[in-house]
Amino acid sequence: MNIIYSLAGLLLSLSFTCNQASEFPQVSQLPDSLENQKREKTGTANIVFRSADNGQTWQDISDGLPEPVKDDNGGGRKAFFADDNGLWLTEGNGIYHSKPNFTSPFWTKAFIPDERNNITPGKDGIFAYNSLSGILQKTIGTSVWSPVFTDFKEKRVRGVLETTGGVIYITSDKGLFKSRDRGETWKTIPAGGLGGKIVESNGVLLTTGPRGIMRSTDDGENWFWVIKEGGVGIDVAQIKGGFAAITYSSASKTRRVRTSYDGGKTWQPIDAGLPAQLSISSIIQVGENFFCGHPTGIFRSSDMGKTWKLLLPSIEGKVFNLSVSGNVIYAIPRNAGC
Repeated sequence: MNIIYSLAGLLLSLSFTCNQASEFPQVSQLPDSLENQKREKTGTANIVFRSADNGQTWQDISDGLPEPVKDDNGGGRKAFFADDNGLWLTEGNGIYHSKPNFTSPFWTKAFIPDERNNITPGKDGIFAYNSLSGILQKTIGTSVWSPVFTDFKEKRVRGVLETTGGVIYITSDKGLFKSRDRGETWKTIPAGGLGGKIVESNGVLLTTGPRGIMRSTDDGENWFWVIKEGGVGIDVAQIKGGFAAITYSSASKTRRVRTSYDGGKTWQPIDAGLPAQLSISSIIQVGENFFCGHPTGIFRSSDMGKTWKLLLPSIEGKVFNLSVSGNVIYAIPRNAGC
């Protein structure tokens, strides 16, 4: 799945409460003695959780990570994504990697010349960038990070996407830019509202925007709103046979969760079984199950969103953001709205 993780301040910082299930599973499947040893050794815990059994049990795999670096907005870790090789996330001037089958220590670190607080996958390796300087890419199978797209002069880069067809998109404060020749030349896409998270599947592009979700079927040349309820688009993700999206409705003052199985043209709500919420953060699919993260914890639906069950309660009032590698689910608690 190709994704842009935006640093734009599009998400609303909203809080909410919801009904909790009467029974909660263990937060970690590790023995208490091992948990205590980890905390004494590294001082880090409750940073990243992993489940390999459809969310029934969760393991704290924070051992080996530094304490989160706080930014000006009080946030911690900047960006993360999971692919076939496991989980990647940034912290300061390091990119940390955990393979799905890692045991303690869970993490390896790749150093890069300066702080790159965003990452996204590419066909030829991971892109690393921040909002002030250029873009680096790690060559697959090596530890080498090299500058790419050096002719792209716009600052405030917010996201990078490489589609399966090799088209490069960069979002910035000045809009969306597109290249068909690996960054030799760039075209500005004149579409208001672009600059959020973008996903691609079967020739369809979807993006979050300040008024909901937008769609393009012509390589980003033209964009049209497909979900617009007076609020910001929170998240969009590829699922089996379609897409899932989270948006904010100004009418109901809640975040809504929907799915589409016709390339993003029409959408069906799947949140009737969830209490009305203001800060639902992410939606993923693993096998036939949906998983949803928000401040109450992680919910799972095994019937396409008709009913939901709370699996893992929240940590310190934060919101779980989710990603998946194969059948391994990763959950990172972050401040609401991040």
